[in-house]
Amino acid sequence: MRILICEDNVLLREGLQRLLVEAGHEVVGSLADTRGLGEAVRTGEPELVILDVRLPPTFTDEGIRAALALRQHWRELPILVLSQYVEERYATDLITRSPGALGYLLKDRVADVDEFLDSIEQVGAGGTVLDPEVVSQLLGRRRRDSRLDELTPREREVLELMAEGRSNGAIAKHMFISEGSVEKHISQVFQKLGLQHGASGNRRVLAVLAFLGVEPQDEQRDAGAGA
Repeated sequence: MRILICEDNVLLREGLQRLLVEAGHEVVGSLADTRGLGEAVRTGEPELVILDVRLPPTFTDEGIRAALALRQHWRELPILVLSQYVEERYATDLITRSPGALGYLLKDRVADVDEFLDSIEQVGAGGTVLDPEVVSQLLGRRRRDSRLDELTPREREVLELMAEGRSNGAIAKHMFISEGSVEKHISQVFQKLGLQHGASGNRRVLAVLAFLGVEPQDEQRDAGAGA
């Protein structure tokens, strides 16, 4: 996979580059801030962009704003955001305003190499991966969605694991059930949440948004209700 890195911490940036190259990926760019990011995407044609949330010059929300800007020009570009801490507002902004393949992970997760590389693969393949700590904090502040009351405990567990970005195979392994059973549970989740048949990736994101209690943008809602 062709990957572009934008991370101001030189040790982490170089560590990520070495890790990704050793795993068989190609790093097409490595930036310390967002200057030249758009040009790097145009020339390097990455299949995934890794961004830090806080970047120079203000170390506030440069990474989030850059991610949202990238999505305006490259709507299908997978983006993985790394953060030192759980920043709920930024996580919510990304989830609700940035449709498409997305990851939001705490930097501590990079230490678990296998799990981190698996997240890279999932986001690069079009999936959504949210750090369990992000999910936990968003759940603590979510708005009540009455549709969730219709779910069985098993279906709620499947949905929670979906919210963490786990694949059907990973969910099956965690719950000690078959992938076929997971697919049936997910189908019931979609039905009970009123998500019409369409692109399963969009319905999966909409189901996760419902679980987290965040309101999807109109374009996400419309995509999930498509043919």
